[in-house]
Amino acid sequence: MRRLSIVIPVRNDAAALGRTLDHLARLPGVAHAETIVAAAGDVVSTTAWPGGSTRAQLMNAGAAAAGGDVLLFLHADSFPPCDALALIARALDDPGAVGGAFEHRFAEPVWSLRAITAINRVRYRLTRNYYGDQGIFVRADVFRAMGGYRDLALMEDLDFAQRLKRRGRSVLLRAPLVTSGRRFLARGPWRTFFLIVWLLARWTLRLDTERYAERWRGPDSRPPGSAWPEHNGAGNLLRQATHALSRVRATRYK
Repeated sequence: MRRLSIVIPVRNDAAALGRTLDHLARLPGVAHAETIVAAAGDVVSTTAWPGGSTRAQLMNAGAAAAGGDVLLFLHADSFPPCDALALIARALDDPGAVGGAFEHRFAEPVWSLRAITAINRVRYRLTRNYYGDQGIFVRADVFRAMGGYRDLALMEDLDFAQRLKRRGRSVLLRAPLVTSGRRFLARGPWRTFFLIVWLLARWTLRLDTERYAERWRGPDSRPPGSAWPEHNGAGNLLRQATHALSRVRATRYK
């Protein structure tokens, strides 16, 4: 029987994390899984996040502490479907399947978010290139053989999904994982969507996307999904240097 490790990277987002942990506690089969919260600094309140501690670094650190045969990377504001664990297990019964992700749906019933969801579904159903808010899962041995997430400040999930496809079959589970659209609503749904399209175009053309990481993430001192702060004269926030993680704790929630 496979054991699942759920890895949740957190940045200054204790309230959202609490809701997600409450949701996970109600999932059938979760008693046989472990949930690892990967955060820098103060893990309890998740308020301390050293500049440059990227999501990729936190997910890799959480994965290093995981004991499961399968890893599920989950954002702190996302809610897997009630049968998520069984769906992952069933998908990986196929020995050719190395991982995959869930269908995506925003939590808020806003027409613009529904339209963006529909557009996004066409993209990832055709390409099998998944984003982190779809709940990417992967066999632990495959993850380690791949070297985990590349140390990117942005697009680390897309990069991982593209590399995962080269390892075997990448499965799309059609049950939706529900995630908060707060970033889109705070910054403007279409403005945010077209920023993603622009970043994706730069990534596809192999142009630099790292310089825009803080514009997407926001400052380290503010919760994810906050409205965009003021920019410098170049039109984007100044990039911070990368620093090592100060601490990661692994906690199993039952």
